[in-house]
Amino acid sequence: MIWKILGGLAVALAAFFLVASFQPSRFTFSRSITVEAKPSTCYKLVNNFHTWEDWSPWAKMDPGMQAAYDGPASGVGASYTWSGNGKVGSGKMTLVKSTPSSLIDIQLEFLKPMKGDDLTEFTFTPEGQGKETQVTWTMSGPLNLVEKAFHMVCNTDKMLAPDFERGLAQLKSLAEAGKK
Repeated sequence: MIWKILGGLAVALAAFFLVASFQPSRFTFSRSITVEAKPSTCYKLVNNFHTWEDWSPWAKMDPGMQAAYDGPASGVGASYTWSGNGKVGSGKMTLVKSTPSSLIDIQLEFLKPMKGDDLTEFTFTPEGQGKETQVTWTMSGPLNLVEKAFHMVCNTDKMLAPDFERGLAQLKSLAEAGKK
């Protein structure tokens, strides 16, 4: 009897991973907010990792998080490493593209709790005759078989949405307080 149960579990597990293998090999997750400030104001808050602690949702999850900065203070080549509790993990962000007041691309390397290499993109689109900005925060990356299976079981969109929305709301608050 136990062999039948184990055999059934093996078949179910094999079927699960077979279905997972046909899932998309990349993920993309995005959230946006409209800010009553110029694109340049929003852009400056994202382009400098030293200001991230003021609006990043993860900085507030672990006040004891260790952070270090390398490279220029802002723009291409700036990097930020962090190591914290189980909620924030550890990793490194490197600013790889910075188009003033319109686009920022960040290479994101997660080390813990799971390894991963993703791309984070921020776009700043002027609205309302340039007095407002639509800020869009997008993360995308490759998925291996185990990550595909994880995405089937756990809704990553629902897991990340509150953090992205909280971060964008905090960014909005800062930008609107300092709008020029």
